[in-house]
Formats: sequence, C-alpha cells, structure tokens
Amino acid sequence: MDVFLEYAKAFLCGGLLCLIGQLLIDKTPLTPARILVAYVVSGVVLGGLGLYKYVVEFGGAGATVPLTGFGYLLAKGVQKAVAEHGVLGALTGGVTAAAGGITAAIFFGYLVALIFKPKSKS
Repeated sequence: MDVFLEYAKAFLCGGLLCLIGQLLIDKTPLTPARILVAYVVSGVVLGGLGLYKYVVEFGGAGATVPLTGFGYLLAKGVQKAVAEHGVLGALTGGVTAAAGGITAAIFFGYLVALIFKPKSKS
C-alpha cells in the first residue's frame, strides 16, 4: 500500500505542475518558452530558499522530473559547490550537478534521431 501512496503523491504533484503550466498557456499571453524559463527559475529560487525540498519530499519524482525539478537540481548543485569550492562553485556547481541528465538527454535524443527518420512539419 505504501508504493501506491508514493505513486499517487508523485502523480498529484506532477499533475499539479502540469495543470499550472496548461493554465498559463491557455489563460495568459505568455509563450511556452517564457513559461519554461519561469518554471526553471522558480525551481532555482524555491530550491535556493530551501522550500522546494518539501515539495520533493512529498511528491518524489512528480517534483523532480518536471522543469522545476531541473531548477531545483541546479540550485542544490550550486549550494554544494559553493560550500566545497567557495565563490567559484557558483559558476560550476549547477552544470556539474546536471551533467548526467544533460548527457542522457543528448545521447538518447541522438539515438532516437538515428533510429527514426526526422521530417519537418507540414
């Protein structure tokens, strides 16, 4: 039963983040690119303030997989690197923390491009 509750929390958290994004797309003049940036920046700000960790504790993958989770990862990486390396860590910590995810995205994107024939929209 605990696994079901964990899945339900992840679904609710991720679904709520998606609902907010969809409402922003439908009800505001914001472009999807600006909404994307707003999600990442809000993840960084909430992570830097120490508030997003509570969302992660509740929602698990529902909080870490969306764009706000990427911003949170960047903030955590910067905090850790600054603690270890000083001010220089502010420039390197976010990229170091996100390197695995970025590499996986590039690799699998390339792999899919090799398997499937890309074509432009009609």
